[in-house]
Amino acid sequence: MVEESNIDVTLDGENVSLESATTGTQLFSDDRGVVALRVNGDLRDLAYSLSDGDTVESVRLSDPDGLSILRHSAAHVLAQAVQSVNPEAKLGIGPPITDGFYYDFDVAEPFTPDDLKTLRAAMQKIVNQGQRFVRRVVTEAEARELASGEPYKQELIGIKGHPGEDGEDVEVGGAELTYYENVDPRTGEVVWRDLCRGPHLPTTKLIGNGFDLMRVAAAYWRGSQENPQLQRIYGTAWPTKDELVAYKTRLEEAAKRDHRKLGAELDLFSFPEEIGPGLVVFHPKGGVIKREMEDYVRTRHVEEGFLYVSTPHISKGTLFETSGHLPYYEDTMFPAMEVDNAKYYLKAMSCPMHNLIYRSQSRSYRDLPLRFFEFGTVYRYEKSGVVQGLTRVRGLTQDDSHSYCTKEQAPAEIAKLLDFILGLLRDFGLSDFYLELSTRGDGAKFIGSDQEWDEATAVLSQVAGSTGLELVPDPGGAAFYGPKISVQARDAIGRTWQMSTIQYDFNQPARFGLEYMAPDGSRQQPVMIHSAKFGSIERFFGVLTEHYAGAFPVWLSPVQVQGIPVAAEYDEYLLGVAAEMKAAGIRAEVDTGDDRMPKKIRTHSKQKPPFIMIAGEDDRVAGAVSFRFRDGSQRNGIPVAEAIRIVREAIDTKAQV
Repeated sequence: MVEESNIDVTLDGENVSLESATTGTQLFSDDRGVVALRVNGDLRDLAYSLSDGDTVESVRLSDPDGLSILRHSAAHVLAQAVQSVNPEAKLGIGPPITDGFYYDFDVAEPFTPDDLKTLRAAMQKIVNQGQRFVRRVVTEAEARELASGEPYKQELIGIKGHPGEDGEDVEVGGAELTYYENVDPRTGEVVWRDLCRGPHLPTTKLIGNGFDLMRVAAAYWRGSQENPQLQRIYGTAWPTKDELVAYKTRLEEAAKRDHRKLGAELDLFSFPEEIGPGLVVFHPKGGVIKREMEDYVRTRHVEEGFLYVSTPHISKGTLFETSGHLPYYEDTMFPAMEVDNAKYYLKAMSCPMHNLIYRSQSRSYRDLPLRFFEFGTVYRYEKSGVVQGLTRVRGLTQDDSHSYCTKEQAPAEIAKLLDFILGLLRDFGLSDFYLELSTRGDGAKFIGSDQEWDEATAVLSQVAGSTGLELVPDPGGAAFYGPKISVQARDAIGRTWQMSTIQYDFNQPARFGLEYMAPDGSRQQPVMIHSAKFGSIERFFGVLTEHYAGAFPVWLSPVQVQGIPVAAEYDEYLLGVAAEMKAAGIRAEVDTGDDRMPKKIRTHSKQKPPFIMIAGEDDRVAGAVSFRFRDGSQRNGIPVAEAIRIVREAIDTKAQV
């Protein structure tokens, strides 16, 4: 009798010995919480057979990888449900995305809300059947035969990747072509199949009842307006029904906080069609908030040793060729203008112009670090489909700054900048954040030597690690000229926003021939550190609006004290109090209109002022006022001097009232 050979694998960090060709299904037969494997770094189905020397990690449904697989599997079930209801529907792609999935279909008639109800029920039926997802490797000829009648799948066969939402690559087959077949567990019959790389859940039953279909949108095939327009169904999937309900609750709260909705209700900003998509105008109240933001960050930059500079909105294209931006970013820059037989571009970034300021005179090591700062308005040609309120615009103002220093000074300069950024975020009420380190990828866009990239990455990693904050890797996410740290902040309802960035640049100083005289008299090349504290004022404004749900802290509120007299005879008294408050630097207004006091309170409460100041006969006699706060509580008989002190203290301490 010949004994079967064993294999040795590393399983979740421990060395274990298994029978040859053991599958994940066999390995985790007693642990139904494991839904997939990561083998030597690659995600695999549980049916995958392990080999000697493999490094294996279990993937649970609640893990990020598990959630992605759950959502990908739900997308396949959606597609199966659509074709069960409408056999003529042609399949596009169906990847997992953040918090859910989508699938694209070519159908004769657009989907309706009633269709979504029908499809949701059809999906639940498939889920309850417990159909098995079975991976099948096929040749190109077999794939084309199986995709008969599916023109979009035919196009994908042989293509390694294709653009999905926002242009990201969604791989179909990778190095080999694979189909996933849904098998009826009762009969063993293949009831549906789709061209897909996978992996998938072992069975549809694991999708449970934590899924839903959310909305329908139009989407061009492969993201190109030259291609047919398909119908895209968006869905979401979670490990449990409770998590689905919690997600929907978050969406409802997010809808209430939508800065586009609040911007209109609070009269902060707008996007007039006459100006164009993605180009914002700030109204007087929004202008107050924007000015406070600008004043704050301008003062802080000066305190941190930055010198204020200013650069034009347009430049000859040769400048951006020198910097290296034009070859990489021309598609996201506005088209060139022909002026005096030269091509001019709207400025998409300020750094090349700051380099010219640095180069305008000789620099010594004694001048370094040399720090430049400006509010640079730049223009990015974002596609119409991705322009979204203040968070994705075509015209944006950056608190753009650049530090020029020696290599030896770089770690301390980056630490100083990171401390500056974290302090700024805390002052604006964002205190829950982590760091992301974006590094070089394999693409051809990255310029510079391996040694330069390694040195720069090591410096950023060391400084980021010293903060004690969570540091998340982002391989391939760096700019073409160097790695970066980005601060990811969580708002009041737990959503994550990319905020400030710090980038280490060794390429632009070389491209512009930037130098400084070293102590030994030699000419050396400085390091350039890019940093944007807000990122962009517009985006930061939008994030703050949603974080505070429009109820800004006192120091940012457009109207800090809204006066409402009990009756018209107290207008003069309250106007006098407001004048004293204005003299103390408080933004105070008084409503002397004809509406009755209760209606005025209701009207102004919707504008979310921190203090509603009310005065009647008792207040006038006592030289006092009453304060009504955002939570509906009220404090009466406050002497005017104390009322001014209360508001000023709230402003000075950046308090939320």
